[in-house]
Amino acid sequence: MANAINKIKKLELSEEEKRKKELMEMQEALVDNKSAILESLKLMRHMEDKGILPLLNGLVGQGDKVLNVFVKATDKEENTNALRNLLLMVGMLGTINVKELEPILLKMNRGIERVAEQKDTDKKTGLFELLKSLRDPEVNRAITLMLTFLKGVGEETGHKEKNTGQESDERAEIKNR
Repeated sequence: MANAINKIKKLELSEEEKRKKELMEMQEALVDNKSAILESLKLMRHMEDKGILPLLNGLVGQGDKVLNVFVKATDKEENTNALRNLLLMVGMLGTINVKELEPILLKMNRGIERVAEQKDTDKKTGLFELLKSLRDPEVNRAITLMLTFLKGVGEETGHKEKNTGQESDERAEIKNR
């Protein structure tokens, strides 16, 4: 009868065989991801051309120093307020209804164009000319729009305010005086 196997000896690959196996795995991965790798290389080339890669390398290489400078800069009250205001403004941009804003912006652009076309003169508009211009449909429409806008600006919006910090309390205190 045969003797029982007590030890299993694993087949160990030499260093050269391990390297060949890893090289084959890498080649297969390169072939499988060819388009992604080519696009990544294009992106890296553009970043190199624009000087972004050296900048990123410098930032990563000096990470602690850069982070220290950033923390010191944001520690100043005016910079903290600027960051807070920036975040608030970005949040407000999401609440703007662009479809309603576009016609108003187009009208403002047209008004600016007319002012630019108007030659700068010393001519003054008298009271009678002002009253006469109220009959002009364009002027009347503009005044109506401005009055509607002013009514909207005058509406109470406290219930919609997101910034309920100390600044709002200070404004309320000033308002009560």
